[in-house]
Amino acid sequence: MVNSGNANAFTGKAGLEGTRQIAESAGAVVGCRAQEVFLASTGVIGEPLPASKITRILGDLVESGAAGGWRGAAEAIMTTDTFPKLASASATIDDRKVTINGIAKGSGMIAPDMATMLAFVFTDAKLPAPVLQELLSGGVQNSFNAITVDSDTSTSDTLLLFATGKGAQHAPITKASDRKLVEFKRKLDEVLLDLALQVVRDGEGAEKLIRIDVMGAESDQAAKRIALSIANSPLVKTAIAGSDANWGRIVMAVGKSGEAADRDKLKISFGKQVVAENGERAAKYNEDAATKAVSGRNVEIAVRSRYRRRQSARLDLRPHPWLYRYQWLLQVLEII
Repeated sequence: MVNSGNANAFTGKAGLEGTRQIAESAGAVVGCRAQEVFLASTGVIGEPLPASKITRILGDLVESGAAGGWRGAAEAIMTTDTFPKLASASATIDDRKVTINGIAKGSGMIAPDMATMLAFVFTDAKLPAPVLQELLSGGVQNSFNAITVDSDTSTSDTLLLFATGKGAQHAPITKASDRKLVEFKRKLDEVLLDLALQVVRDGEGAEKLIRIDVMGAESDQAAKRIALSIANSPLVKTAIAGSDANWGRIVMAVGKSGEAADRDKLKISFGKQVVAENGERAAKYNEDAATKAVSGRNVEIAVRSRYRRRQSARLDLRPHPWLYRYQWLLQVLEII
């Protein structure tokens, strides 16, 4: 049961009572217990939820529901969105074709941990909840949990994955690691990433989509913190918004991330243009080419260096004799 226009957050006991009424009414209409109803709300914070407006039309909604009503559902959950967000894919399990469909909403107050957005993904495959949970937990890390618009997280994050079991019958699946799910997992990840990118492309005031690659970090989490430091920097955002290839602001953002860095091994690229390497401006630096690389609607920033574990609170910039290589791909949106 999803409503838009009202987040039902910061509404106290009245908000809790409203959710109880809606869950009980929805359960009665579809024939399940109230505890089996998932609730999601998005919209204005602090306004009391008019539960009766919802409960009195639930029966009609069930009667008028249609299997092809995906776009209508995607439009219904929009708030500040400028377009409905849908994604679909097909996969095979045990040589049987199954479908994955998803809808999402989100525009502002977007940051990792799913931000202020709602997303609902459905498959007609017959998969048990533990398998779905493991697949979703893995897929969200490089999609919804790797985007940012404004660095603000929200009151209303929800991402749900459902399996109806109404599609082509396939061999029973009991583990997410089952080899029969290889293609399904890949397609599910594609749908999740597609929806996540639609959310950041529709960021409030959005003009550009920026992808940040961080390579050579001491761990995935360290790379993510560096990438987010770059992505959420107001100075980086204003530079890219103005098509200014100011790579010094990238250096600054790497430094303020708190992660250990070898300054003299740092390499920064805008698209295919290397702008800095070995701790200084690149020998073949071309300002016109660098400016062109950050002037379009899609901008790629790559940062490569060596990172080492700090032995104390002080940042040690000396290179470590041996290092593992990690890579993090982060999708972010320029909002200015």
